[in-house]
Amino acid sequence: MTGSCAADASKDGDRMVHLKSHSEIEAMRRSADLVSRTLGEVARHLAEGVRTSELDVVAETFIRDHGAEPAFKGYRVGSATYPATLCVSINDEVVHGIPGSRIIQVGDVVSIDCGVVVDGYYGDSAYTFVVGDVVEDTTRLLRTTYDALHDGIAMAVAGNRVGDIGHAVQSRCEAEGFGVVYELVGHGIGRGLHEEPQVPNVGRRGTGRKLKAGTTICIEPMITLGTNKVSSDGDGWTVRTVDGSVCAHYEHMVVVRAGEAEILSTFDHIEKVVEPPYRMDLVYGETAAN
Repeated sequence: MTGSCAADASKDGDRMVHLKSHSEIEAMRRSADLVSRTLGEVARHLAEGVRTSELDVVAETFIRDHGAEPAFKGYRVGSATYPATLCVSINDEVVHGIPGSRIIQVGDVVSIDCGVVVDGYYGDSAYTFVVGDVVEDTTRLLRTTYDALHDGIAMAVAGNRVGDIGHAVQSRCEAEGFGVVYELVGHGIGRGLHEEPQVPNVGRRGTGRKLKAGTTICIEPMITLGTNKVSSDGDGWTVRTVDGSVCAHYEHMVVVRAGEAEILSTFDHIEKVVEPPYRMDLVYGETAAN
């Protein structure tokens, strides 16, 4: 689950970042493993005709069967409480789509965000799927967003700054003509689902908080086929593009290290079921049926 609003990363130096010990990172590795495996299980059930509420049951059952708790269910922002295990955001929905009676259709672009709590530590990851054929521009959007995630991760090394991550994401996506959502950000993670620092998907090189080894963050580009402007639905959670354009969203949990970032989460469990975006010319629905 992404942060709710962007912050000026150059001004957040007075807010504490908890640097994780080796034992804490090992605990977080377990939460990252479970959230990754949960998304892989959901991928096995995602297909035309499936209700989004069914996917939510799959995820919650899988998490609880592994002795953990859903991180999003019961999460509060002000007076609003999130009612589900997954965020299932379809087409123009950017993030925080609430599972319910909606039925997955051929041609849908479905972003699924999942969080878990394992022994007091949070795991959080997201992946965007397609069901059946999609137009080439959508294929390119997913591929670019996927690649931009890894561009951002490459900048998450000790001595760099938060702005270096945002610049890497922004520059790739805007060079391809896509919209980068400013109002929504990545975040720190650990014993809290949302910790410092906030990690925007836009930025200037060499600006923002300096990254230190042991910082654990979620990097999560949210990129649109059209405008970068978004609005919130009346349910208080669902965020969508104001022009109705399709959005892609990928998220990894990352440890800032000296020299090279370490990715704690993995898409391997998902990509045993579906083809990753760099091969999105293959039809997802045929893969899911096997």
